[in-house]
Amino acid sequence: MNQWEWSLLEDKEQVDYVVIGEAEVRKGSRVCLHPHEGGDIFDLALRGQIATVESIEQDYEGQQHICVVLEDDPGRDLGMMRQPGHRFFFKVTEVEPLPEAEQHEKKKALPPSILIAGIGNIFLGDDGFGVEVVRQLAGRISPDSVRIVDFGIRGLDLVYALQDGYETTILIDAYPHGQTPGTVSVVELDANEAADSTGNFLEPHSMHPVNVLRMARSMHGPLKRVLLVGCEPATLGGEEGYMGLSGPVEAAVAEAVNATEALVKRILEGETVIMRPGRELPNVPSHTREDRRVD
Repeated sequence: MNQWEWSLLEDKEQVDYVVIGEAEVRKGSRVCLHPHEGGDIFDLALRGQIATVESIEQDYEGQQHICVVLEDDPGRDLGMMRQPGHRFFFKVTEVEPLPEAEQHEKKKALPPSILIAGIGNIFLGDDGFGVEVVRQLAGRISPDSVRIVDFGIRGLDLVYALQDGYETTILIDAYPHGQTPGTVSVVELDANEAADSTGNFLEPHSMHPVNVLRMARSMHGPLKRVLLVGCEPATLGGEEGYMGLSGPVEAAVAEAVNATEALVKRILEGETVIMRPGRELPNVPSHTREDRRVD
């Protein structure tokens, strides 16, 4: 079907409203769907669903049809933009307007604004630090505005997650930078500078945060603020590798959990978290370092 044929189908006479029972149904009205018996599988699936009226149209024979978009359709915005695949047409006798008290559209839960991402390979000693921290965080942080995920070495999964427009992403990972093993640092990563770096995007069996940010930026993702809660490792497993954290890093897990909780609390309360060299974050362990930026 070409664009001209689509235009013909769309070029129907619009109707301002129809009266069903004693209620006026118009664009934006919420209705319950009651397809007539003897329909197809779609009718069975749509029976009892709540929908929003996108338009009321009259065909060439003078019959009125109500075009609706399902309220729980993840692509409902496309339907409201009159895109095919997200709109359904019903006869006037197949829809029931909701009571006046229920005509206000159901408020949708806001998507999470913070992503906490555990990174690391549990078979490489202290590289499993981020995995253990998010495992413990999962039982302690529960606001709907926070998403906690153990990405392990699944770099591509994290890249795609970063496309979801989080206001703040907190990466948790081993962070070797010459400190005493077990030292927990809170670092702000510069996503823009990471995107300008050169080299391979991702290795199949490892994940470097800078490479992840670089690839996410190359996909034109809306990267905003990215923080790293990192721990200086004692060992990354050597050539053969091994499972389990070293003593200093295992002891640092609780500190990282507390530091992350403090960050989330401050962000959700609207407090500005300013990262400055040599300054400690309030409400996190006193020997936790805070650095400004990692390029």
